[in-house]
Amino acid sequence: MDMTVEKEPTNLYARRFFQWWVLALLASVGFRLAEDPVYKNRIDQWHQQRLASLTSENGWLNLAGLFWLKNGDNTVGTARGSDVVFPKGASQLGVFQLANGSVQFTPSANAGITMDGKPIAGAVTIFTDGQSKPVVLQQGSLRWFIIKRGDRYGIRLRDLESLVLKAFKGIERFPVSDAWQTIAHVEVPAQPKTIPILDVLGVTSQQPLAGTLVFRLNGQSVRLDAVGEGDKLFVLFADETNRHETYGAGRFLYVDKPGPDGTTTVDFNQAINPPCAFTPYATCPLPPNQNRLALRVTAGEKNASDH
Repeated sequence: MDMTVEKEPTNLYARRFFQWWVLALLASVGFRLAEDPVYKNRIDQWHQQRLASLTSENGWLNLAGLFWLKNGDNTVGTARGSDVVFPKGASQLGVFQLANGSVQFTPSANAGITMDGKPIAGAVTIFTDGQSKPVVLQQGSLRWFIIKRGDRYGIRLRDLESLVLKAFKGIERFPVSDAWQTIAHVEVPAQPKTIPILDVLGVTSQQPLAGTLVFRLNGQSVRLDAVGEGDKLFVLFADETNRHETYGAGRFLYVDKPGPDGTTTVDFNQAINPPCAFTPYATCPLPPNQNRLALRVTAGEKNASDH
């Protein structure tokens, strides 16, 4: 009898110790028993804005072509024999002329091409090296402008009636969890420094290093190099989910620039697919080797397609 009475408190203590140990273990690896509904709602609202951007007139889902120009004259239209064959539109739209880093466009008669909503009748310069924003030409549901990649100049074509855009149903995501949100210290280089960024075309460009994010994630020490993009830090990263669950060439993450204390918040729930996950007509940069993580980041967007 005395032994039975003495044994029960011991078992109770053992159970309570085990429960405490499990809770401490879960907390140490970043799991939560309950997520903050306010936080989840904020991430869901952010994701809806992300979808609205993708499906907008300037989004990635309406891309309909990417055509590289040769030096000199490039005829364009749907007619056979055109140097650039658009998938729809007039049989003869006009001529692009590439010379000395500048592109002019001369429309064909009665092609109905406009710029800023106004018809154009003669040759117009639509690209020069160093211009601040693209000049967009329109014909029906088509929109096009010039991009430069390395030493190549190409026509980026949009179709506002794109079948890809019409068929879009959203992007599958991992469950939102604040376990994937953490504070990072930003190491800013003392002297200007660049890092090489390779894109899907095989072109490597030297991009200014804005800073290195240093933080711990799932018990591991992590470092991610970031470049600057507007008022944000832009991170190209890859992880072990890229094999099957997420886009094979990695994902993008935008982070606020650090505050006066040198820190910022990294939230992998906002990890997004690059444009190349949605269209073959994008020219995406790839994560540098130092941003390839040896862990699974089960947060943010999952794979969107087979591009």
